Amino acid sequence: MFEFSIARLPRIEFGSGVFNKLPAIIAGYGARTLLVTGACSYKNLPGWRPFIEQLNRQGIHWEHCTVPHEPSPGLIDDTVRSLSDRAFDVVVGIGGGSALDAAKAIAGLLKVRRSVMDYLEGVGPELPYAGPAVPFIAVPTTAGTGSEATKNAVLSVQGEKGFKKSFRHEKLVAEYAVVDPELLANCPPEVIAANGMDALTQLLESYVSVKSNAFTDALAISGLQAVRDALIPLYRRYGQQDDAVVKACREKMAYGALLSGITLAQVGLGAVHGLASPLGAFYPIPHGVVCGTLVASATQVNIESMRDREPGNKALAKYAYAAEILCQQQFHDEKVAHAALIQLLGEWTQALALPRLSHFGVAEAGLDNVVAHSRGSSMKTNPVVLTDAEIRQLLISRL
Repeated sequence: MFEFSIARLPRIEFGSGVFNKLPAIIAGYGARTLLVTGACSYKNLPGWRPFIEQLNRQGIHWEHCTVPHEPSPGLIDDTVRSLSDRAFDVVVGIGGGSALDAAKAIAGLLKVRRSVMDYLEGVGPELPYAGPAVPFIAVPTTAGTGSEATKNAVLSVQGEKGFKKSFRHEKLVAEYAVVDPELLANCPPEVIAANGMDALTQLLESYVSVKSNAFTDALAISGLQAVRDALIPLYRRYGQQDDAVVKACREKMAYGALLSGITLAQVGLGAVHGLASPLGAFYPIPHGVVCGTLVASATQVNIESMRDREPGNKALAKYAYAAEILCQQQFHDEKVAHAALIQLLGEWTQALALPRLSHFGVAEAGLDNVVAHSRGSSMKTNPVVLTDAEIRQLLISRL
């Protein structure tokens, strides 16, 4: 627990209003900037127009590209190719996880000018990445993926032979993470729900990861406390942007999501994210929805498997403590704590109206294919090695 190595993190600017610092941060890198955003959300972003006007006043030449959906290798390659005759001093990603992951990958390839397929894990030649990368600044406008704090850009191809894989290297870590909770103001309820459960899952899975340590545990616990207090109230009070409670919840969710990115980047995740990769590749199911709909069942399967095969596994005690944090009560019996945790996670899944897998076309006949493709890096840090039958049962419970 007290022996650990912490990989590089961005410089973090956190707080309401820190978006206003962005033009000056950009100017510190030079006069040519590439802005990468989602397809539409930037238009309603608080402070977008003043931000652009400030860039113009400072003589910063900027170009803008958009990411309409989860980024694919083709989108990254096409974008890099279209910009090959420009020399940017900095790439700024502003948006949700898809925009940040796309911006991260683009920044990593603008100077290299090779296909991202050359570097994707588990796909193609997996060449070692040596850079150089253009400096990258991450500005999240949702609270969920934690991409602002990680070294990986998740790219996907959807369909029968699809995949969801990472372009991953420390050179891709953002120079700055500018995290302004006010940028969450226009998130619709379904985005709040899915991304919030993604953050919760990342915090819980990194807390019980086989690589967890005292440093990441402290952050995970703090993040769980923040998400506990903020997610459901923020979801239920949608539309009350100026409400003091809503503002406090936005701050806590932005904080929890940031910590989830830090912890996952350091110690990995677990079964939910192991399954999120094939499910997101083979079916049109958003990443956060996978997390929200599976986390209760995955927690139950993990706990039952450890009780059966590894009763001394330290993650059992950690799950019990997570129950005390999230349920805000003390339990004197570990099994009672586990039951309370599973029940609470299930109640949140229902309260946030997260759909079942079958809503996206997942059927029992396709589960073997999902299970066969679930043994990626996230599954390797799950606290217990699950059998194929256990993984299949986990999925069946959420059809």
